Amino acid sequence: MQRNIGILGAMAQEIDEVKALLTEKTNVKIANREFVVGKINGVRCVVAFSKWGKVAATITATLLVQEFAVTDLIFIGTAGALADGLKVGDIVVSKRLVQHDLDARPMISRFELPLLNRIYVDSDPSLTELAGRAVNNLLAQGAEKMVGEEAVKEFNLNPSLHYGDIASGDQFINSDEKRQEILNLLPDIQCVEMEGAAVAQVCLEFGIPFTVIRIISDTADHNARIDFNKFIVEVANAYSRAIVGEIVRLV
Repeated sequence: MQRNIGILGAMAQEIDEVKALLTEKTNVKIANREFVVGKINGVRCVVAFSKWGKVAATITATLLVQEFAVTDLIFIGTAGALADGLKVGDIVVSKRLVQHDLDARPMISRFELPLLNRIYVDSDPSLTELAGRAVNNLLAQGAEKMVGEEAVKEFNLNPSLHYGDIASGDQFINSDEKRQEILNLLPDIQCVEMEGAAVAQVCLEFGIPFTVIRIISDTADHNARIDFNKFIVEVANAYSRAIVGEIVRLV
């Protein structure tokens, strides 16, 4: 079967350079969203900004499946670190996704997806392995290869790859109290964001292989003192281009 890879970015600025990888580009607008259809390294791809939050990302992911018939889905973007040892610039490849703000007790258990009888959604093992291999290939060349020496120095980048659970919720986590609350309930969580678990549920229900890749931009407690907008443009955007390009090269 010919691959048709959907690529979602959590922020528009994080996928500008991914769009630049596309050749034979066509822009399609549906539901106030722009989908850029083309090829990367000869592989058909569709790139779109998910928009923020679980509902918006669900709509975008569903459109990728129904309107563009994607065979695989890659979600890439930034996240706040929860696990000790994660630092700005590190890369987390998902093993499982969970919605940390989902609570339909007493009808079902906390975090359980209604009617699906599960709390976590597992990433596709093959795509997860492929994403990890792509990241390792890039890290072996050094962060300078992805973002340049100036950005490495400014943001003190010494990135490493981590695999693990990612939590999503319609909340911006910016306090140590909230960070600890999530970790107390879900101690295996590596990082937190606002879209991945919703996209994972879409892929689960449509039977689409997926992986979520998150670039650590902060420690989710406001202790990190970086220029977030500059980090998105100069680091996350470049990471996204390099990682997606390498994944597609390896397909």
